[in-house]
Amino acid sequence: MVAQNIQPIYLCPLCKASLQSETTGLVCPAGHRFDKAKEGYVNLLPVQKKKSKDPGDNKEMMQARRLFLESGSYQALSDRVGELVLGLPVSPATILDLGCGEGYYTHRLQQVLAKEDIWPQLYGLDISRAALKAAAKRYPQIHFCVASSFDTPFASEFFDLVVRIYAPSKPEELKRLVKPGGHLLTVSAGPMHHFAVKQRIYDTPRLHEDSVEQIDGFEIVSSERLQWQLEMENPELILAFLEMTPYAWKFTPEARTQLAGEPFSCELDFRINLQRRVL
Repeated sequence: MVAQNIQPIYLCPLCKASLQSETTGLVCPAGHRFDKAKEGYVNLLPVQKKKSKDPGDNKEMMQARRLFLESGSYQALSDRVGELVLGLPVSPATILDLGCGEGYYTHRLQQVLAKEDIWPQLYGLDISRAALKAAAKRYPQIHFCVASSFDTPFASEFFDLVVRIYAPSKPEELKRLVKPGGHLLTVSAGPMHHFAVKQRIYDTPRLHEDSVEQIDGFEIVSSERLQWQLEMENPELILAFLEMTPYAWKFTPEARTQLAGEPFSCELDFRINLQRRVL
């Protein structure tokens, strides 16, 4: 099987009608128009639905995450996600990476499937325009759109598989997106995740709550923890790692310099849940 150049399918975020392609972007029957950026992504986050002028990760945060992820430091997580997708009973024809950021995991999943000659219609959604500008430029075979993970521009029951790595979402929207018999794969922080960073901030750091997220309308297929110790010596990589954590703002410039000035070891702990949408 060869990769197909399939036209992406979107709904208008304002009236929920189907969007059709035109010269410069997409338009719905009501005349709502959405431009396609030169990089290839479409912006389906109307001004009236934004909570800030430029929501999501900024360019600096995106570049830090890109540097860190491309070092291979989280590759074990990406590999395990790929293994779980390849182990599904039926290869998914439509996949959404919800909260895809700059597209690292989306592209890695595409590569894993391509090696098995599997070419799904693959979408990446994020609220950050800076992240998707980089993603669409690098990975033109993936359909990227700027949109809210709480109000996605897709028809109900459109996806065979939704992958959500850390992204915020609401259960009702996840259930709406996944076809009956389709799957939802989520990754969240396990109890010990980033504990060494917490020890630098809090007098009494707490473990993350470890729970198997049970979403209405889904049944648990598997739940597992993936853990390893991250060892870093490169100061630039240490600072990039810190920037992509939710704790970066708690560090003063002096504390950042101190952290990056010596080898740093940190716990990584991921909870990976695979669920199936019941019929």
